Amino acid sequence: MPQPVDAAGRAVAVLIAALTRLRGAKPMHPEGVLFDAVLDRTGPPRPWGVGWIDERSVDRVLVRLSRGAGLPEGWPDLLGLAIRFPASGPGARPVDLLLSSTGRGRWSRMVPVLRRDAATVYSSIMSYGSPLGQVQFAALPERSGVPSAPSGLAGDVARQGFRFTLAASLEHGEWEPIGRLRLLAPAPPLDPELHVDAVLDPPPGLTADGPMARFRRPAYAAARRARGARLHAPA
Repeated sequence: MPQPVDAAGRAVAVLIAALTRLRGAKPMHPEGVLFDAVLDRTGPPRPWGVGWIDERSVDRVLVRLSRGAGLPEGWPDLLGLAIRFPASGPGARPVDLLLSSTGRGRWSRMVPVLRRDAATVYSSIMSYGSPLGQVQFAALPERSGVPSAPSGLAGDVARQGFRFTLAASLEHGEWEPIGRLRLLAPAPPLDPELHVDAVLDPPPGLTADGPMARFRRPAYAAARRARGARLHAPA
């Protein structure tokens, strides 16, 4: 028998498809800014035994900060932070992390929260399956007072920079730092098309898992079909 979360995901998929046809390629998070960024991956204080999380690497990535519903400037909105690790070679897939504004605590990290300030806590909400158990990711800001509207966000970051601690949590435990994310100048044009899919493109060794993954899967598929993208479109 279908689970309620699966039915909810299919219902949302119908709405996402309609919004995609109405708004174009961005049914949700229609307003944002795309930044070049550097992620210095240091791994957790003590290795977990999960390759991608334990790895030490300096990666050039793309980061998109966005407003979920595109509400008027100055209104709180569900904020998003998407990280795209470009494909590492021919035939390779990119890695996408999709984070949303939430609380920071063990349970509040599961609840989307409307914010005005882009310098807020972002978490994956969705869990990833690993050999050790359920993993979640978060980006924790290192300053405050960053406008979330694109008109002010790009200029603020260009003047003052913007950094996050990238953290991971195992089985809803404490956040452990695994890297530092530094945003650079906005990538021209200010907000080009960037289709991220956290369900199809998880970090190596991890799988999108749990109720949120089941909820998102039909919605992502509906958006891809509505915009005419191939199932595995190149980055």
